[in-house]
Amino acid sequence: MANRYKDKSEYIESVVNINRVAKVVKGGQRFRFSTLVVVGDGNGKVGAAIGKAKDIRASIEKGMSKAKDNLVEVSLTDDMTIPHTIVGKCGAGEVLLKPAGPGTGIIAGGPTRAVLAAVGVKNI
Repeated sequence: MANRYKDKSEYIESVVNINRVAKVVKGGQRFRFSTLVVVGDGNGKVGAAIGKAKDIRASIEKGMSKAKDNLVEVSLTDDMTIPHTIVGKCGAGEVLLKPAGPGTGIIAGGPTRAVLAAVGVKNI
């Protein structure tokens, strides 16, 4: 069976958020970790996933594995930007992405910056 993953060094991996969750039981609280991870190849492919485990390291590894399985293709121009304006909506949140000229850089904050950097966008 062929290796379905690239070599580890070929991916851009970033942990966006680590959340500690607690389950209340008779003897107290049981803590677990939920980690949001973004993985990309820097050339138009990106994946995101949530990993859950009893410790942080295991939750990050699970998230990385799931994200590599969920890679999607993003179209980019020759200037390493997006071809047109995109508005993403989910619930009450909105993300507006506009293409930019060379030398602009990534003007975004938080999780959006992590996803765009993993895709390989240079100007947005």
